[in-house]
Amino acid sequence: MDEEVKFVLDSTKESMDASISHLEKAFIKIRAGKASPIMLSSVMVEYYGSQTPLSQVSNINTPDARTISVQPWEKNLMGEIETAIMNANLGFNPMNNGEMIIINVPPLTEERRVQLVKQAKAEAEDAKVSIRSARQEANKELKALEISEDLLKNAEVDVQELTNTYSKKVDSILAVKEAEIMKV
Repeated sequence: MDEEVKFVLDSTKESMDASISHLEKAFIKIRAGKASPIMLSSVMVEYYGSQTPLSQVSNINTPDARTISVQPWEKNLMGEIETAIMNANLGFNPMNNGEMIIINVPPLTEERRVQLVKQAKAEAEDAKVSIRSARQEANKELKALEISEDLLKNAEVDVQELTNTYSKKVDSILAVKEAEIMKV
């Protein structure tokens, strides 16, 4: 019977790990004033009749903390890329110098920082909800097992400890991101 309980606990831990990794990926997309190639990850370019990610048709670099440079592999894509960046509605104003597209990342205003912190808190809350639903699912699976009352209680305590641990992880990841966003 112990194997079944261990399996439920392991699958719950995997589910909670997935919530944490999803949160970290979401936080990467929330910019904190520093230029990063990831900021352009959502940009799609019209390339020979199909929508293609910008990273597959150009080289994206960050020469300094406030600049992103996009160098297309084919010069005739310059206009397409420039249009795609503007249409992506990221708040960037690309400049085309004939060789590459240069994007100056504006410093964040206080108002924008507060918005980004709210967005980060919403992502963190989503992660916590996901963790709690994993706990709920685990408790449901444990009750369905035919095990002794004592073993059930101990397993439920273990699930709650996992939930608390992962909730604290979410809080600490959020605190780091919040500090990063608010740092001028």
